[in-house]
Amino acid sequence: MKARPRQDKQHGSIPSRAIKLFLLLLVCVLIFLAITLPDLLNDSEEVLTVGSVATQERFAPYSINFESKIFTEQARKEAAAAVQPIYLPSDPYIARAQLQKLTSAINYISSVRADTIAEMNEKSVDLQKMTILNLTAEDSMRILHLSDDEWPTVATEANRVLEAVLQDTIRANGVAEYRDNLPALYGRAFGPAQTEAITSLISQLIVPTSLYSEEQTAAAREAARNLIEPVTRQIINGEVLLRRGQIVKAEDLEALKAFGYGQSANPTNQFIRSGIMVAIMGIVAGIFYRRNADQSFARLKSIVIVAVLFILFLALARFLVIDHTILPYLYPFAAFGITVAIVFNTELAVVLTACLTVLTVFGKSREAELMVFFILPSLAGILVIGRARRLSAFLVAGFVASLVSIGVVTAFRYADVTTDFVGFTSLIASAAFSGIASASLAMLLQQVLAAILDMPTALQLLDISRPDHPLLQFILRNAPGTYQHSLLVSNLAEQAAEAIGADRLLVRVGTLFHDAGKANNPQFFIENQIKDKIDSHDELDPIEAAATIIAHVTDGVMLAKRYRLPTAVIDFICEHHGTMITRYQYNKALELAENEADIDISAFTYPGPSPRSRETAILMLADGTEARARANSPKTDEEIRQLITDTIEYCKGQGQLDHTDLTLNDLRVIAEAFFHALQRSYHPRIRYPEVKRSGITKPIQLFEPVPETKEIQLESSQENS
Repeated sequence: MKARPRQDKQHGSIPSRAIKLFLLLLVCVLIFLAITLPDLLNDSEEVLTVGSVATQERFAPYSINFESKIFTEQARKEAAAAVQPIYLPSDPYIARAQLQKLTSAINYISSVRADTIAEMNEKSVDLQKMTILNLTAEDSMRILHLSDDEWPTVATEANRVLEAVLQDTIRANGVAEYRDNLPALYGRAFGPAQTEAITSLISQLIVPTSLYSEEQTAAAREAARNLIEPVTRQIINGEVLLRRGQIVKAEDLEALKAFGYGQSANPTNQFIRSGIMVAIMGIVAGIFYRRNADQSFARLKSIVIVAVLFILFLALARFLVIDHTILPYLYPFAAFGITVAIVFNTELAVVLTACLTVLTVFGKSREAELMVFFILPSLAGILVIGRARRLSAFLVAGFVASLVSIGVVTAFRYADVTTDFVGFTSLIASAAFSGIASASLAMLLQQVLAAILDMPTALQLLDISRPDHPLLQFILRNAPGTYQHSLLVSNLAEQAAEAIGADRLLVRVGTLFHDAGKANNPQFFIENQIKDKIDSHDELDPIEAAATIIAHVTDGVMLAKRYRLPTAVIDFICEHHGTMITRYQYNKALELAENEADIDISAFTYPGPSPRSRETAILMLADGTEARARANSPKTDEEIRQLITDTIEYCKGQGQLDHTDLTLNDLRVIAEAFFHALQRSYHPRIRYPEVKRSGITKPIQLFEPVPETKEIQLESSQENS
């Protein structure tokens, strides 16, 4: 809980300025390392090349438009490829040359056919040796078997068809088509043998008449390339540049280089940027701690624990989380702020959460989105958790943090072109998990921190304030009057604490145990004595009586430690009488002494210390006020006000409030709270008239007759105790 810092050695003094400065510098150095080391290690480990596998994800840290050489070259290649090949006009010399070849071939074939000496096979061989046409044995035999009437007709038809074909514009890619379509050009009078003979004569002579112009085509394609403007590539903030496990492409490397990834960054510039940011955060934290030097979190032990927790959350985020796609949304970031809010206070939690958020996302991609995602659920959890007096508070805080996280993800990623449906649902599920995980982790961390710092949480205080607590049961059984007195004082003190904004729960719990030591010697204290047999201990030596009364403080501390009560509760036992004296015994000693100088006032003084927090001071005032009210039984409002005023003035006059930060206005508010509480307790009551009983001749006997006993002597009670 938020107990005030202690100025004495028992609780550890607030660290000196030099220690604070050293600790601040040390924390800043550790934060600086947590920010810079992950980037340096990642840069040194991963060398990206085309075709390599990415080992980590990369995101665009900001939006950018840049000229993409790769995409520009790709567009220019496509434009050049779209240009059709350029051909020269049909060359008539090619047609004449081919017709001349056909004529020479026909003349040669005719001379071979006219040879009457050579055999058919010899003629076939002669035709196959012809250089103009590359005839096969089958082609040559087919031509030789044509009759003398058929051959001239075939030769004439071949010449006609070839001349007609060569009049067209024939390109290299159309030669095969023309050759395939030759039979359709022949006259209908030709049979299969004649058709095949004509084809064998002219098929090989069909050649391109329009030749491909490499120079003109190259010039046209270059002109098409020049018409393409440089392609501008747009990348938006947070866009995935490279996924883990992805095969790196040339365009991926180009995008990474546009943001400086994959280049040998200047470490000096990175150090300077990080150093400036850490210095700013250090100044902010230093100013905040300086303005709250009297708070519990300003103690050395608290500063160290909070710093360790801060650096732990920061280092985990920077090393393992922030550079991934899903992990940032799974990370229970809000647990830090919720834990600090429970153990210390909301103000510290808000300031440190803001600093942690800025340092976590500094220099990373998706800065805006992650900053909002981290800080808003944290603030929601901090504000909802409150004092965490119920386990349900953690459930509510986790649920609210999850809703806020889902809202942030939806606001940034809904209809985002870079996020598909599967990715969006994964982020939503991760955000929901993050809120619940943060509350669960905070529940664990607040128990650990409370144990280390000896600062009980609300749940711990509520647990030890249950009536079945062993020490409360011990008080109830041994000293029921003291137990009832503690309940009355706790109600009185709690209302006053609430009125001035003090820790009402700590006040209530501390008050329940403040007189625990009386349970070791209950009969010595008046609230545990029988009404008609009050023993004021007049027969006892004043010093011995004072020692017995004062012992209830040390006995209470001993019992509290035995039952492992928190130090914050033990403070109430130590301080509820401060360093005041047992006035009744001291005055009695003065009456019996011949010389007042012989009386050692320290024998009648409580060990203290005097109250060092508003909470224990409220207990002192409430304890004294309740005791006076019980003794005087005030009848009027004026008597109640005077009783309260006398109690507060006495404590203040004795210097018991000097080590607290109670103001005069606080004392007025406390007095008013006491008045309203006592006014309701000591209001006049109506005496009820006796009811006449009819038909009952003898009253019911509910209690056994109690025999007369001698008054219990103090000495015997001391022996029994």
